[in-house]
Amino acid sequence: MPKLTIDGIEVEVEPGTSVLQACEQIGIEIPRFCYHERLTVPANCRMCLVEMEKAPKPVASCAMPCGEGMVIKTNTDLVHKARKGVMEFLLINHPLDCPICDQGGECDLQDQAMGYGFDRSRFQENKRAVKDKYLGPLIKTIMTRCIHCTRCIRFADEIAGVPELGATGRGEHMEVGTYIEQAISSELSGNLIDVCPVGALTSKPYAFTTRPWELRKTETIDVMDALGSNIRVDTRGPEVMRLTPRLNEDINEEWLADKSRFHYDGLKRQRLDRPYVRRDGKLQPATWAEAFTAIAERVKGVPGDRIAALAGDLCDAESMVALKDLVEGLGSKNLDCRQDGAAFDTSARAGYLFNTTIAGIEKADAILLIGTYPRWEGSMVNARIRKRYLMGGLKVGVVGERRDLTYPYTYLGAGPQTLQELADGSHEFCEILKTAKRPMLILGAGALRRADGAAIQALARQAAEANNMVQDGWNGFNVLHTAAARVGGLELGFLPGQGGKATAEILAGASSGAIEVVYLLGADEIDTAKLGDAFVIYQGHHGDRGAHRADVVLPGAAYTEKNGLYVNTEGRVQMARMAVFPLGEAREDWKILRALGDQLGVRLPYDSLAQVRKRLAEASPVFRSIESLTMAEWGPFGQAGTIDAAPFHCPIENYYMTDPISRASATMAKCTETFLAAASERTGTHG
Repeated sequence: MPKLTIDGIEVEVEPGTSVLQACEQIGIEIPRFCYHERLTVPANCRMCLVEMEKAPKPVASCAMPCGEGMVIKTNTDLVHKARKGVMEFLLINHPLDCPICDQGGECDLQDQAMGYGFDRSRFQENKRAVKDKYLGPLIKTIMTRCIHCTRCIRFADEIAGVPELGATGRGEHMEVGTYIEQAISSELSGNLIDVCPVGALTSKPYAFTTRPWELRKTETIDVMDALGSNIRVDTRGPEVMRLTPRLNEDINEEWLADKSRFHYDGLKRQRLDRPYVRRDGKLQPATWAEAFTAIAERVKGVPGDRIAALAGDLCDAESMVALKDLVEGLGSKNLDCRQDGAAFDTSARAGYLFNTTIAGIEKADAILLIGTYPRWEGSMVNARIRKRYLMGGLKVGVVGERRDLTYPYTYLGAGPQTLQELADGSHEFCEILKTAKRPMLILGAGALRRADGAAIQALARQAAEANNMVQDGWNGFNVLHTAAARVGGLELGFLPGQGGKATAEILAGASSGAIEVVYLLGADEIDTAKLGDAFVIYQGHHGDRGAHRADVVLPGAAYTEKNGLYVNTEGRVQMARMAVFPLGEAREDWKILRALGDQLGVRLPYDSLAQVRKRLAEASPVFRSIESLTMAEWGPFGQAGTIDAAPFHCPIENYYMTDPISRASATMAKCTETFLAAASERTGTHG
């Protein structure tokens, strides 16, 4: 391990560490524009120049590896003069529009010009101007501001795996763009805004709506998929102004998927802000008392086995446990959190979790994807697989649809027949899995939504065991869910009780009249036509499918408007925090259920959020350790049975509209219009 001296401080570093990284380790700040710790090193901005003993001129610290006996100086007159000179060159053509620039207050160039720049310019000629480029409905460009750091090009090529950005021309005439003008076809394109150190690439929906110093910042959890990406909600007054990623190395690193970043305008459209009761065939505004009375009058005298409840994809654990206690208090065992009808076995936790963990993907050397399209179902999982691919030595096999996954793969087959061959060891890809040190498989939600989901789950378990995926210290069996509420519901037992009905049976019962009352807790992804003549209570935050069919509507809170626990696809319990108050007369969901319980004669034993969470801890030990991961023990799961030969399909038809919030978003509507046709053409074959 090389030892070197930096500003008189002796430091020992790992081999391959750059001088810039060594300076950061001992707390010395080095200005930079092109360098980013997750991207390759181009060394083209020269802002990180330092003085090295015996070197004839200042060196770029980001590209200089540490060597034994090096003597580095970062605070000399030569270094200061070099940095001022570089900054003077950078600002030669940069427009002087800081007061009206939408990057103001968060601009690296602005900050570093103040800290390291020169106090005047010797440039007298006219500044150049560059035409703005079209990059789609999400990214606004002002390319005159571009300083040619190439971060955006490297991100698109390396992290997103969509090499659509590049540079044309040389020197002052260099321009960054897409060659042929087009939208960036990546689910991670919004991260270009974060990596741009100037105002050349900014958020189109957010541009000129507010200033960063006006915003109140709340750290919370994303619910647009089942990964639980860590985000920050920026609000001004009662309105969510933007969403940005938070650093979490175990889940989303510092990136965020586009739907998670830009759906927020849907939080203020088509909202339910007061109770409604259906009178004379029409939903009409009502008071809370009137809504509760209407429910109590209809539920009174109905046997428990004729009452059912379904929980939607965005529900927090507190609301689900309250609804479970309420429905069971009414004598019903007909409840399910799998509104998509997936009937897989939940007897063992390992059978429905992402056991390898998202960060654990980086340790795998062979990956089998079964019935999943991770670019849409879990964008950060796909980014993690691509990161592992770039490390080298990774083999990926796909069973399901042929689509562009941003990394090479071997196409194995379309459906269960191929999975059967992998389970019995007759497929040639088994040789790769068995010789790998840490093989893993990812089973998609689409494969479990089928009528033979439990049999597919059992077959996937056999494939994992037969191909050495389950070892001491390594569990390579993984399920990639698509709903933020799914694992939380499974953990607390929001499932049919003994003799109870699951989703498909509940809908069939409602159609036939066997089920008289159906409680929908944010459940909008069901076929509401199958609810028949049942009395439907809908509790949620958007006027979506469930609310249109409801007889009574109870306005709940969106995920940004309440404190709640969510369990991601790994089984990691995370806390979402209230950023703004619920709209109008809307209330937090568990409070609505607690109040309704009193009306129905079912006293729920909690009056505060802390007491609800105590009840959650009683329901499952997983909820006793918030912000941590409880690993699952391996055991038998799945049910052998007849398997349909139909091929596997991705359960998501439109990545940008998968839930009530994103369906209400104008930005997501523009993305659908722009990308959906292009997405259907992205069926590239790799092998």
